[in-house]
Amino acid sequence: MQSDIPQDFKDYACALLGAERYAPFARALTESPSVSIRLNPLKAGKAGLSPFAVCGADMPVPWAADEACYLRERPHFTSDPLFHAGAYYVQEASSMFLGRALRRYVKHPVVALDLCAAPGGKSTHIRACLPEGSLLVSNEPVKPRAQVLLENMTKWGHPDVVVTHGYPQDFSRLPHFFDLLVTDVPCSGEGMFRKEDDAVAGWSMDAVRMCRDRQREILRDVWPALKPGGLLVYSTCTLNVLEDEENVAWIADELGAEVMPLEVPEEWGVTGNLLPGAGRRSAGCADFSFPVYHFIPGLARGEGFFLAVLRKAGDEGQVAVSPVGATVGNKGRRKKKKEKQPVPAAFPAVCKTWLVQPDEFDFLSVGDTWTARRKVFSQQIEQLCAALCVWQAGVPVAVAKGHDYVPLHALAMSSVLNRAAFPAVEVTRETAVNYLRKEVLMLPSDTPKGFVLITFRGVALGFVKNIGGRANNLYPAEWKIRTSHLVSYSLGDVVV
Repeated sequence: MQSDIPQDFKDYACALLGAERYAPFARALTESPSVSIRLNPLKAGKAGLSPFAVCGADMPVPWAADEACYLRERPHFTSDPLFHAGAYYVQEASSMFLGRALRRYVKHPVVALDLCAAPGGKSTHIRACLPEGSLLVSNEPVKPRAQVLLENMTKWGHPDVVVTHGYPQDFSRLPHFFDLLVTDVPCSGEGMFRKEDDAVAGWSMDAVRMCRDRQREILRDVWPALKPGGLLVYSTCTLNVLEDEENVAWIADELGAEVMPLEVPEEWGVTGNLLPGAGRRSAGCADFSFPVYHFIPGLARGEGFFLAVLRKAGDEGQVAVSPVGATVGNKGRRKKKKEKQPVPAAFPAVCKTWLVQPDEFDFLSVGDTWTARRKVFSQQIEQLCAALCVWQAGVPVAVAKGHDYVPLHALAMSSVLNRAAFPAVEVTRETAVNYLRKEVLMLPSDTPKGFVLITFRGVALGFVKNIGGRANNLYPAEWKIRTSHLVSYSLGDVVV
């Protein structure tokens, strides 16, 4: 085991795991972490990617075998245009167990909240797992991290996502709003010791207890937003029982919930309840026999992760969200009189054809920017906008510039882009990288003038405006590749 890991942690982990499990765990902490990717079902097929057919693939992730795989070594993802196009997400394998829980219990369309969503790994996974007809709210309380979340959710490309920046208590303004609540709460980070030096440096039992108390505060704040009968997925990247088993018992007993089981094959190496005396209930003590799931380095292939699924007590059939136009969670506040806003010009019909099935969407403008929002979610989105700081809801389609409408990058990334509405140019890796650097491109001489979609291996990278002889690059400046250290690499290069 690494010498810089606190002795208090070694002693605690040894006592908790027992000698037989502690030995492989200790060895694993001296080894490099595994590398894994999860494919985007909206885009991976266009590039011919599968968990069995990507460059450098080792083996599929067992609990996500249809969508994810380990890589033999960590490649230079920044050099891969498919990474920037959102064809896959680089995600720690253990945390992909979330998909197992969602696919087991979420069978019908839901309104879901990922409370602490940045940088976006779990949110992109949630969105991939939810039945179509569901709405996902991806929230991040920390503003700089929320920017990263917005970028990753935009690249993922699903239209039915709302990105918000708010704190857990803000969601109390939305009572009984969500059918599913995913809380990957801030924690002491014991499961990330192989990857993050800060997690090692900041660890102490006092920090663990502080995290446990903070987690309970977060859960108490957001609990009213979950419908009776709704599902809570609680997860951490820790090992200790204070933040894990004891918090699950607290949720069940104090907030009112039932802990739900999952089927887990023994060969996956997943560890169950670590509490001493699990399976017994003594007088005056919580029931610690409930099913929970630990991923412990050395026992399961991945970093440390913990997950539990709980169902909130109550009858979900008796719950309804607040009506449109209601002032959600603002009792006692005086409404400000709205100033009359100028009525915007209608979004041109030809621009609406940039989306497949445009009749399913409302087109709304904020300033010069037009966004498409699925009509069936108009009520929920209005309520979210009234209660929270909403950064993006739906698909930003175009920005008005004079008498012209310029298609936005979010449209190019979206699965509802009507690719037939734009001429497309398939480019080489070198040209794709130049595009991602936001350099001026030279297109084939027969390329039509106007807005052109740039693709790599069939996956959209973004737009340019071809003015003849050269093309103005419309890739977002804040997302461009800035490093000069690039290699010739793409996940779709070689099937091995």
